Amino acid sequence: MRALDLDFMLGLVPIILGYLPLTMFMAAVGMICALILGALLAVERVARIPVLDQAVVVFISFFRGTPLLVQLFLFYFGLPSLMPFMSGLTGVQATIIGLTLHFSAYMAESIRAAIQGVDRSQWEASEAVGMTRIQMMRRIILPQAARVAAPTLMNYFIDMIKSTSLAFTLGVTEMMGATQKEASSSFLFFESFIVVALVYWVLVEALSFVQRRLETNLNKAFTR
Repeated sequence: MRALDLDFMLGLVPIILGYLPLTMFMAAVGMICALILGALLAVERVARIPVLDQAVVVFISFFRGTPLLVQLFLFYFGLPSLMPFMSGLTGVQATIIGLTLHFSAYMAESIRAAIQGVDRSQWEASEAVGMTRIQMMRRIILPQAARVAAPTLMNYFIDMIKSTSLAFTLGVTEMMGATQKEASSSFLFFESFIVVALVYWVLVEALSFVQRRLETNLNKAFTR
């Protein structure tokens, strides 16, 4: 049994961290877009607009029921063959689109549950003072739902960061892609993958700490 090459592992850390901004960029843009789309889908699921509601149900079912990797391949390799205008799609763009659509389907259900969890008296009080449906959602319902949904949405962001590791299958050199290249050139596969695993672990733990602080701050107004 050979000893671990610690010098290689230490030297690999700054190489992997050099691709951290790209990983965070894909996750952050994907999160923002998924949150916006997920909120719109959730509001529609609550409103149940005819025809549109059936389309949204199919959308959510498809993106929750198929693997993210398959969806990434579909956007990057499949659709350009049917739609030539998508042939210029880069691996980063395909990854962001895949993350957005995949996680928006999950966020939509979480936000919908949070909206429906708002006490009925809040809806009735909003209607009593003459608020329109849009005003009610924007000023009363969504702010309260956001507090309930925030921990789950933060968990999705953490999952999204880990899911960016699939981008290397589209030729994107992010943290996982850089690790794969270093492992292939050095044949030190165990050292390479244990280092990137530790980097992801530390990153997730840091975000989990932020999540706990966020939950504490959001719940301050509701604790006695």
